[in-house]
Amino acid sequence: MPHPAEQDVTHVLFDMDGLLLDTEPLYTAATEAVAARHGSTDPSGLPLAFTWDLKVKQMGLPSGRLAELIVKEMKLPISAEQYTQEARKIQEDTFPNCELLPGAEALVRYLAAQPNIQIAVATSCPRETFELKTSKHRELFSLFNHVVCGSSDPEVKEGKPAPDIFQVCASRFPDPLPGVKFVPHPASCLVLEDSPAGVRAALAAGMRCLMVPDPRMFETPDNIPKGVTLVMRSLDELPPEELMAACNAYW
Repeated sequence: MPHPAEQDVTHVLFDMDGLLLDTEPLYTAATEAVAARHGSTDPSGLPLAFTWDLKVKQMGLPSGRLAELIVKEMKLPISAEQYTQEARKIQEDTFPNCELLPGAEALVRYLAAQPNIQIAVATSCPRETFELKTSKHRELFSLFNHVVCGSSDPEVKEGKPAPDIFQVCASRFPDPLPGVKFVPHPASCLVLEDSPAGVRAALAAGMRCLMVPDPRMFETPDNIPKGVTLVMRSLDELPPEELMAACNAYW
């Protein structure tokens, strides 16, 4: 029997923000709005810029750590809890209108139709935020076997870049036989991610990882972690069957 690393992918774990859904600009807009409202503890009194470096640092983090990082780095005169509350109020209006990213729907539908592949979502956002973001796309998200929301799931002890969320997600695929607990071998799992923290989490879990980063990351390639299985500019860069063949080939 071949080593699992020599077998084809059997389980695919999707990140959501910036990978399936075009929510990253909405996060940026909310952050900038909260910062502009409060100013900064910087000597200038003006809100510090939400720089690309800070954007990369906060991508993929669980909501609590994300808020702490933004308040600290932008020197906002409010607590992380208040930042979260104010940003969420803005997002309640914007998230329900978010759109799918190119290639996302075609890939999800292709994989859902494959008899030897199971799919799930592993997102850092809390469950209530997940429900807001997916409100226009319920039917598509119903194709996933299950969803793990890292910021509100008690089994996910550490957020990305720790491997917990992907390990928990993999453990929840259905058992092939009643009464026989089965967890897929990490090498048979493929994670799809856009953030450096998410890629590091997937690699720490021993899984293959396809990265589809923000286009600006190609101008700052040091942000693309070493060891990633494959890097693409968009999920529609290859037809779904060719994308999966490439991920099966490179390991």
